Amino acid sequence: MFKALISSIALILMAASASAAVKTENVDYKEGKTELEGFLAYDDSVTTPRPAVMIVHQWMGLSNNEKMRAQMLAEKGYVAFAVDIYGKGIRPTTTEGAGQLAGQYKNDRKLYRAREMAAFNWLKKNKKVDPKHIVVIGYCFGGMGALELGRAGVPAAGFVSFHGDLSNPTPKDAKNFKAPTLILHGAMDNYVNPQVMPFLKEMDENKVDYQFISYSGAVHAFTQKDAGNDPSKGVAYNEKADHRSWDVFMNFLNEVAPVK
Repeated sequence: MFKALISSIALILMAASASAAVKTENVDYKEGKTELEGFLAYDDSVTTPRPAVMIVHQWMGLSNNEKMRAQMLAEKGYVAFAVDIYGKGIRPTTTEGAGQLAGQYKNDRKLYRAREMAAFNWLKKNKKVDPKHIVVIGYCFGGMGALELGRAGVPAAGFVSFHGDLSNPTPKDAKNFKAPTLILHGAMDNYVNPQVMPFLKEMDENKVDYQFISYSGAVHAFTQKDAGNDPSKGVAYNEKADHRSWDVFMNFLNEVAPVK
């Protein structure tokens, strides 16, 4: 009995130690002269380079939601970098302000890509990272960003969009995808649904390796817990779709950038 008690205590201490190994830090970096501030999470008990995930935020800017996802990924052994598109200290406090900022980048894809490339290049040079195994993911506005890097021909290991904007002013750019792509979509997302068929058409015509998964009952922002619970408003959290999409995403990571 005493030995069993000691073993149980040892297991608890080991679990606590593993959890404590995840470190987080704010990261200052630049795109041109623009100052940006991202959020990095990693397990500092790992000493060799490992796969990484770059996380692009939704329209409200880098928030606790992206930081939470980064920590979840760090616990799985990844280096996770939640990036900043808008600029250091620029975090809209209203949906009107967020709409204006997101619209600026939606209408200027070149600038959007430049902001993302600044983050991607910073992450690629990080000594903790295996530069050949970086996956780019994004939520809503950030889902569009993940797809934009694919369209730009960035040599990532994979691209993932969670309830992202699928619009593309230059459909021919789909030919530039160099890695498998995963789109996780809410079946009742009326903001994005009109974009679905043109998107699938351009992906098929350009022979992109993609998976498109649609979740019944889910509207826009279905992974965002702060989106409320009223689907009639067009945005709402959906616990089942959130968990299912995360499981599919983890399977995708294990395929394209597994932690060894």
